[in-house]
Amino acid sequence: MIKLHYAKGTISIAVAIALEEAALAYEAVKVDFAAAEQTKSPYLSLNPKGRVPALVTKNGNVLTETGALLDYIAACAPDKSLVPADPETAAYMRGVMYYLASTMHVAHAHKMRGTRWADQQSSFDDMTAKVPQTMAECATYVEAECLRGDYVAGDTLTIADPYLFIVCNWLAGDGVTVSDYPKIEAFLERMEKRDSVKAVRAKGLL
Repeated sequence: MIKLHYAKGTISIAVAIALEEAALAYEAVKVDFAAAEQTKSPYLSLNPKGRVPALVTKNGNVLTETGALLDYIAACAPDKSLVPADPETAAYMRGVMYYLASTMHVAHAHKMRGTRWADQQSSFDDMTAKVPQTMAECATYVEAECLRGDYVAGDTLTIADPYLFIVCNWLAGDGVTVSDYPKIEAFLERMEKRDSVKAVRAKGLL
């Protein structure tokens, strides 16, 4: 069985939602960030980057990076059409995912992961203070450019939607007023009604 190594509140939950959408059986293995398990040898032997998600396939291979895992899940369940058949639409979808990974997730991480970029407390404080602004700017972009319908690629859910759902769930905690972004707010409400999100919540992952 597939094993998903996750931590609550992290982007790894997007992978769990995608697994539910794909109807793929999996075991969720919690990585306790409070106990810094991600920095210790048992987990580092699995994923030397010390981050989540990490997914162990049925063949025993370890895969990492959220976007790669989402693409893998889609490929394992082609009947679910989690990647658009049209190449241009698929490229657009991945463009949204890459934006979330390279820009919006990084903006969020400046609040709690400042040690990745600086050493001084004053730098950490400055980065944290900037987060509401940068995340609001990201939300403005998402609102204008990243939802072509009910979902990222139109009226059908793709692997980009669990990704966007988790990242946009961080907005309120980052000091952004979600109601200022009606498309995002409606998208979050729509995702909450999906069986996949309900299942992940029922399992205590979200």
